[in-house]
Amino acid sequence: MELGLYSFVETPPGPPETLGERTRTRLAQMMEEAELADKLGLDVYGLGEHHRPDFLISAPPIALAAIAARTKRIRLTSAVTVLSSEDPVRVYQQFATLDQLSGGRAEIMAGRGSFIESFPLFGYPLDQYDELFAEKLELLLAIRANEKVTWSGELRSPLSGQGIYPRALQNPLPVWIAVGGTPQSVARAGYLGLPLVIAIIGGQPERFAPLTKLYREAAGKGGHELSQLQVGIAGHGFIADKSSDAADIYLPPLVEAMNRIGKERGWPPGNRAQHEQGRDLRGHLLLGSPDEVIEKILFQHTLFNNTRYAIQMTVGPVPHDKVLRSIELFATKVAPAVRAEVASRNKA
Repeated sequence: MELGLYSFVETPPGPPETLGERTRTRLAQMMEEAELADKLGLDVYGLGEHHRPDFLISAPPIALAAIAARTKRIRLTSAVTVLSSEDPVRVYQQFATLDQLSGGRAEIMAGRGSFIESFPLFGYPLDQYDELFAEKLELLLAIRANEKVTWSGELRSPLSGQGIYPRALQNPLPVWIAVGGTPQSVARAGYLGLPLVIAIIGGQPERFAPLTKLYREAAGKGGHELSQLQVGIAGHGFIADKSSDAADIYLPPLVEAMNRIGKERGWPPGNRAQHEQGRDLRGHLLLGSPDEVIEKILFQHTLFNNTRYAIQMTVGPVPHDKVLRSIELFATKVAPAVRAEVASRNKA
């Protein structure tokens, strides 16, 4: 199993006059986190695309290119690219460039996005949310497959044999589909034979298990070899030497961040006690000591038979030194145990 990290790179709190310095500091911390993950042997590092004041990454391929220059082996992915409001030509060009710069380590994780700021920002109507994604995914895959592309759709101007450059080092450049639980999106990924990422950030993971069955059924109908399918799980989590320390470090900023976003969306405010419920074996939070997190990842593997797990360790302003320790524990304690057990299961 591949194990890794993803981040939205939260804007640290502070007065407006210090925003520039806070941004520079947080981006430097992001680099340090990615470098440590690479040094310690984690498999993947992802950055989400957002266009709002509480997150710093609006252009993942630029930040990932900086990380590529200071890492050696870790795979670099968006988490996600909001494809509905992006141009597929530019998306491919940017990630193909990243792929060349990184020596073939780039991936695109395409999604419809859980935030809507990019739609008015780039002039796209929200009522065509899914149609835009489906059409642009079709074009992105055509560009991935062909240097010169002839294509036409309903929502974007056509291409009539233009060349798309540079070409990625990997052939094909990996394109994952990220979903939050929409069956239509899951079935689309399966039918196209694309790897799937399911974001589990609330509730019990078991309720997402039928999605992997739907995904594999759709892949079969699309004529794809089921043994070649890849399923990733993404979720919130944090690791400390002691379980109580993990909760004390991670839960206060998590509660603040989720309540801030929830206020925009009309969710009732939550509290620490409610989020604590996600810590048990059947909850969604990978939060606790290394042994607890190992047990939980392996439990979810029994549900999903997934090939990748990525943790978001920074939701809200988690202290940077504690994040580095969490990464260290993930890479040196959790990852070896999980990989060994999954390898044993796969041989059985």
